[in-house]
Amino acid sequence: MGIAIQALDGVYGRPAAGVRTRVERMKADRWGDGLQGETDRNGGVLTWRAVEFDAGLYRIVLETDSYFAGLGHYAAYPEVTVVFRIQRPSDTYSLQITLSPYSHSASFSSVE
Repeated sequence: MGIAIQALDGVYGRPAAGVRTRVERMKADRWGDGLQGETDRNGGVLTWRAVEFDAGLYRIVLETDSYFAGLGHYAAYPEVTVVFRIQRPSDTYSLQITLSPYSHSASFSSVE
C-alpha cells in the first residue's frame, strides 16, 4: 500500500532533496486537499509509503521553482504535476521522476 516516490535531479545526477510536494485526490470534479511533504536526502517522501490510498484519480505536484532557484537556476516549469489512477489500494505504487529546469520525465507503476 502507499506511494513510493523518488525525485531525481537531472542536472546534477543525484536525488532531488528538499522539493516540496503534495498529493491530492479528485473528488466531485475538483482536486481536494491532500498530503504535503518534502523529499528527503534520497529524493523520497517516506510518510506516503504507509498511507492507504483509496481507489481513484490522484495527482502529485512537485514545486520545482523554489528547488531550482535554490540551486541558482531558473525553472521553466514552476510546478511539475503527475496525474495517475490507483486501481488496487492494497498495492504499493512507485513514481520515479527526473527533474531539470526545462524538462521532466516520469514513470508510474504498481509494485505488487
